[in-house]
Amino acid sequence: MSTTTKKPLLLPAFFTMKCPSCRKGFVFQNRSVFPLGKTVAIKEKCEVCGQKLLSEKNNGAGMNYALTMVVFLLNLLWYCPLYISFKKNPNENWYENNSVEWYLASSIFVVIVLQPWLMRMSRMVYLYLYVSFGASSEATDKNV
Repeated sequence: MSTTTKKPLLLPAFFTMKCPSCRKGFVFQNRSVFPLGKTVAIKEKCEVCGQKLLSEKNNGAGMNYALTMVVFLLNLLWYCPLYISFKKNPNENWYENNSVEWYLASSIFVVIVLQPWLMRMSRMVYLYLYVSFGASSEATDKNV
């Protein structure tokens, strides 16, 4: 019987915010997004594999903007059918009532509520783009 360890899957490790190198250690200092002041506080190194996680003070800000725009577009996908189904006058155009304002207000509300998770996900995207799986073990093998 083989005792090989299975490689952890990418997407579950990403969404549970595990280390990109070993996919086992937790990346953030707090498991919860609260307190909001420490939402994006990343550990210096992974406690499982020793991979350096903190490379600069504010990594992932551009990705946060991109994820915010994705949320705005996804809000449009649920808002349009909702607007069409609850429209009182079928001959009325979208610009004749306050539908654009309602869309923007609802999208801004959703983005504000999701912002702590979006900030964490942007950091995770940044880490997973620049740290490959098994990077800490490769660096250890080269030093030996």
